[in-house]
Amino acid sequence: MANKAVEDDMWDVYIKAKHGYLDINVREIWQYRDLLRMFIVRDLVSVYKQTILGPLWFLLQPIFTALIYVFIFGRVAKLSTDGVPKILFYLGSVTLWNYFADTFRMISRTFSENASVMGKVYFPRLILPLSKVVSGMVKLTIQFSLFFVIWLYYYFSEHAISPNWQMMYFPFLLLVLAVFSFGSGILVSSLTVKYRDLNFIIAFGIQLLMYATPVIYPISMASPEMQFWLWLNPLTSLLEAFKYGFLGQGLLNYFWLTYSVVFAVVLALIGVITFNRVEKKFVDMI
Repeated sequence: MANKAVEDDMWDVYIKAKHGYLDINVREIWQYRDLLRMFIVRDLVSVYKQTILGPLWFLLQPIFTALIYVFIFGRVAKLSTDGVPKILFYLGSVTLWNYFADTFRMISRTFSENASVMGKVYFPRLILPLSKVVSGMVKLTIQFSLFFVIWLYYYFSEHAISPNWQMMYFPFLLLVLAVFSFGSGILVSSLTVKYRDLNFIIAFGIQLLMYATPVIYPISMASPEMQFWLWLNPLTSLLEAFKYGFLGQGLLNYFWLTYSVVFAVVLALIGVITFNRVEKKFVDMI
């Protein structure tokens, strides 16, 4: 026992496996905040590092996507936007959807893409998905500023929208969206370590999920029976609440909004539990 005590005094930091499935060392993550910041900067800079327009793509991507949606779904397919200017309807939906889709996609690949680093250097593994959540939020803030400028134009100049005080829910909606993106991403990332087939269906699954979410259409277009199935998608109530607050259209349903909050939290817990179960074997399986 004395020899063990002397040996223990020789070390400042002990790296050992977690004992509980829900163990999250918040203090350790805070101690590695500089590394977290470095990963965030890397995610923001590396994407457009060697492009001509650089960070301008943060703004050009959503506006180009929204314009394509205006032409295809608004002009050709003639889908209703409940009287909301089409560019505003699609730009707002695309901004929120892109945050979820991009964050989920990046988190789902983060462990396999960083296998070499994880095998050589110790750091809290949750820093990797957390960096994707935060860097995605930075991009969303930039893209939302574009939406907000156009929103101000239509509100003060065209008087084409009728916002209400429920727009104050926006930070809360973003928090729920971030938790949902984190939970779903880390769960899939943990599973793809062993089941590589999931990598091939992620992009296809995200595309299908977009059509099951009121991104390109208002939920009012669906029949009552179809609306029930759409509400089961936790993203639906978040997008509808956003459109209700900023555009005066959409459906703000507190029951389904509560459902989305509970769904996101439970999914995040399941994701962390799954991650903690396979963390010890990450390097060997990758």
